[in-house]
Amino acid sequence: MLLVIDIGNTHTTFGIFDKDQLRATWRLTTGIHRTIDEYASVVFNLLQLRGLDKSDITDAALCSVVPPVSPTFVQLFEVYFGISTFIVGAGVKTGVRIRMDNPREVGPDRIADAAAAHHLYSGQSLIIIGFGTATTFNVVNREGDYLGGAIAPGINTAAEALFGRTAMLPRVELIAPKRAIGSNTIAAMQSGIMLGYLGLVEGMVARLQKELGEKATVVATGGMAHLIAKQTPVIDIINTDLTLIGIMLIYRMNKSQ
Repeated sequence: MLLVIDIGNTHTTFGIFDKDQLRATWRLTTGIHRTIDEYASVVFNLLQLRGLDKSDITDAALCSVVPPVSPTFVQLFEVYFGISTFIVGAGVKTGVRIRMDNPREVGPDRIADAAAAHHLYSGQSLIIIGFGTATTFNVVNREGDYLGGAIAPGINTAAEALFGRTAMLPRVELIAPKRAIGSNTIAAMQSGIMLGYLGLVEGMVARLQKELGEKATVVATGGMAHLIAKQTPVIDIINTDLTLIGIMLIYRMNKSQ
């Protein structure tokens, strides 16, 4: 089985693939100060909860936007599993052509998302929105060219900045109010955060489609995908496993080489 890891700024997501079938997923808080022994104990316990043993894991692949954490997992798999780790990064075969000014600047998670979406929804122009610590908009044309996109603060990141930098505004639940005109402080904050964020998403999708010159299929992924997607009609597909699938596909492409 293949264990894939998506190391994000806030969360680290694990997935177990039995051939091409995603058998299990886990989501942990990313900790840059955790040791290989700490991560190993967590991974072993999670495997046992799914009736798996470390001997079932024959391969490992990861992508990371937190460089200090990557070597920890590389060492973990060398020491505890006796296997090397494939890393999604510059120079590996991805199945998409990067048409950016500097392809090496593109985050590996964005490339994994693009590779998975182009594989799963081929023949369509795509806008892939990753809802995480940052919200990323990634554009892939019908031919599989990654054209670029946009990066904005994630909704939790934006909300935390509001809570943390104001003395009198409380933390509020991130739900969309029924009206944009809030009749109290909490409703006003929910309006500004949620409806304002929906305006960001809808506005960016409209601009990107206009520049593409056609209606693109919009795919949402990331931890906040369901929260946002249910509030707007511009999102066509939700696939929260997109990054894990992309890592798996890129690993398979390079292994076959």
